Amino acid sequence: MTTLDDNSKRPLGRHGPAVTALGLGCAPIGNLFETVSDDDARATVDAAWDAGIRYFDTAPLYGHGASERRLGGALRIRPRHDYVLSTKVGRVLRPAGSNRSATIFTDVGDLEPEFDFTRDGILRSLEESLKRLGTDRIDIALVHDPDDHEDDANRHAFPTLLQLRDEGVVAAVGCGMNQTAMLERFVARIDVDCVLVAGRYSLLDRSAAKLLTQCATRGVGVILGGVFNTGVLIDPDAHPTYDYAAASPVVLERARTLQAVCDARGIALGAAALQFAMRHPAVTTVLVGARSRAEVDLDVGYTATAIDDDVFAQLERLAAT
Repeated sequence: MTTLDDNSKRPLGRHGPAVTALGLGCAPIGNLFETVSDDDARATVDAAWDAGIRYFDTAPLYGHGASERRLGGALRIRPRHDYVLSTKVGRVLRPAGSNRSATIFTDVGDLEPEFDFTRDGILRSLEESLKRLGTDRIDIALVHDPDDHEDDANRHAFPTLLQLRDEGVVAAVGCGMNQTAMLERFVARIDVDCVLVAGRYSLLDRSAAKLLTQCATRGVGVILGGVFNTGVLIDPDAHPTYDYAAASPVVLERARTLQAVCDARGIALGAAALQFAMRHPAVTTVLVGARSRAEVDLDVGYTATAIDDDVFAQLERLAAT
């Protein structure tokens, strides 16, 4: 079993809870792209725990409730004060209609998510998440994907969560998105503790650089997700996917160029991608998604790979061309 070299915790922003440098993103155990058995989901969470990971992120969207149920079941035997748990609001689960929308999750049962950023929707979402997770509290509540609902998020979702934070119901409030412009506006205007930005700060995409600087200046914690850009930064030939879709020839060529640099130094591309994200001084924790014990061991092993600074400098130069 591989364990984190450094499983010490650091505060998530000025007032947020302390989290480990590596967290487990639990979309995959919600049957992201492919079905995961209950046993494999449990083994994944157990492996993360055994490795020293103490931050776990989920959402009602992930498997339409399956991720929260599975994560809660695996964590139920753990001391609640030993780990930090985040989930998301902005979608509630309702009985699926006959013309349900397509989803990137499989075996989702008879529920489907519906956007709801109202106060009642936020409160309902948290209450139902608590039941699925089988816990008495959520540590971090994140407004989830308000891309087309910015006004509702500003007027209803954030005020509701900030009130819950003031009342001690949640410890920290933030927002999770796959874009940066709206996150920049939220950080500038709202007293958030943290942001979760996915896929926008990686060896292939630096578009979150301004956001990260902004967060550092304002004392806002940064949770990075999607640092492998959904596979291409692990192995562009074995996993030719980029941001949840087939990678373009241009992206594949860029990834192969980065991989060649790593191959020449005997380093896995995934190790360079993960450590690149972890090196940024504004980043508090990096989420890695996994659906098996082997994937957790691989990710944790990436953190232990010795990589010289000149390798990162070379990768940076390639990214700038």
